[in-house]
Amino acid sequence: MTKEIKEPGWNFDNSYARLPKVFFTAQNPHPVRSPELIILNDPLAASLGLNVEALRSEEGAAVFAGNRIPEGAEPLAQAYAGHQFGHFTMLGDGRAVLLGEQITPSGERFDIQLKGPGRTPYSRGGDGRAALGPMLREYIISEGMHGLGIPTTRSLAVVTTGESVIRETVLPGAILTRVAASHLRVGTFQYAANWGTIEDLRTLADYALKRHFPDVEGDENRYLSLLKEVIKRQAALIAKWQLVGFIHGVMNTDNMTISGETIDYGPCAFMDTYDPATVFSSIDTQGRYAYGNQPIIGGWNLARFAEALLPLLHEDQDKAIEIAEDAISDFTTLFQSNYLAGMRAKLGIFNEETQDVSLIKDLHDMMQKYRADYTNTFRALTFDKPEDTVLFGTPEFTKWNEEWQARLSRQEQSKDSSSELMRNSNPAVIPRNHRVEEALEAAVEQGDYSVMERLLSVLSNPYAHSPEQEEYTALPEPSSCPYRTYCGT
Repeated sequence: MTKEIKEPGWNFDNSYARLPKVFFTAQNPHPVRSPELIILNDPLAASLGLNVEALRSEEGAAVFAGNRIPEGAEPLAQAYAGHQFGHFTMLGDGRAVLLGEQITPSGERFDIQLKGPGRTPYSRGGDGRAALGPMLREYIISEGMHGLGIPTTRSLAVVTTGESVIRETVLPGAILTRVAASHLRVGTFQYAANWGTIEDLRTLADYALKRHFPDVEGDENRYLSLLKEVIKRQAALIAKWQLVGFIHGVMNTDNMTISGETIDYGPCAFMDTYDPATVFSSIDTQGRYAYGNQPIIGGWNLARFAEALLPLLHEDQDKAIEIAEDAISDFTTLFQSNYLAGMRAKLGIFNEETQDVSLIKDLHDMMQKYRADYTNTFRALTFDKPEDTVLFGTPEFTKWNEEWQARLSRQEQSKDSSSELMRNSNPAVIPRNHRVEEALEAAVEQGDYSVMERLLSVLSNPYAHSPEQEEYTALPEPSSCPYRTYCGT
């Protein structure tokens, strides 16, 4: 009896490919020697309307490797620019190819992009390939972020290529399949403003409005509305990063999306010991993208977005600048509002009092002084176990705890309600650096993916506070060497 061959369920549309040619180059992935599927995100695949069984076949692996172009796809490499560590440059997809946009059964649209499928016209001397470790790292962190409820690009699959890539050493090659609401970036608009015409810029802005903000398409100044909506989403996103101690590591303007999703998991990591000056990226030698600087850089990046939109905001440049500056000035207020609301929730506070700001600041100051673990401090407070923190027994904490308890007593909600709010706002687990490295070492060095699979399982619901998560709350062994991450390019 012949076994029925199931269709994978690809349902591509390619709206980006209908933009002016200045925004992309048609580009097929470069085939690899012997692709092997090593991890597939079954729930994400199902939500996209894809057939998991078909994706696990040889044909599925061939698609994820770029060896086979699925029906309906129109592969391309996107052009964009960006300020990288403050320096403006022409960029583009140097090691990524957009297969197309998957339309889900519910009518949603998601980019399907291969990361590491070979050279493109934007590779700038690179080989366009990716190593296994960094691709698995992006898979782990992006799925961890999704579990935390933070808007993010996601990872659908990773295949090994059967080929090596040369970085500092020879490494196994791999390709990641990334899923995103879109890959429109601040840098895409900077590219349009610098290398396109005003009509190209207008076409791109209209496309972004239609794709991400259809509710404001009809506004009197729809391009101002576009600016304001992106500011809102980024203010909310960066606040969420700060609330869980996430450090992006490379907040260049080409890594800030119009959709408000986190993108590019290169030299990123989560903070253990609380310190606003924390930097993990090996290339961020000046601390430009330190944890405490992320909100400032977010505002700076959005100012660059506003600059790119100036010709669309008003025909008079001085008036356009005034309009842009007024919009950008809202970012700090929006960020602070999101951040304070999140911090209040982490402390079980439902209403607002002016002294909440000092209550939060005093806690952070103590955490920094005594080198307290960020995640576990809030976890200990959640379960009323202050003795589990290094703050316990200090005069500052005794005084602070009394003020906090008094603050909780001044709201209508019960102690139980506060505890529930804290459980839902303070994760038991994050993708701790030593656990991520442990998983990567087992996978890359030993071909053992079970460590990574267990880690992904506990990260899928970080607010469960389950017994299975307990061992993943443990801190790493003390080390004299600071933790460092690398771009993986």
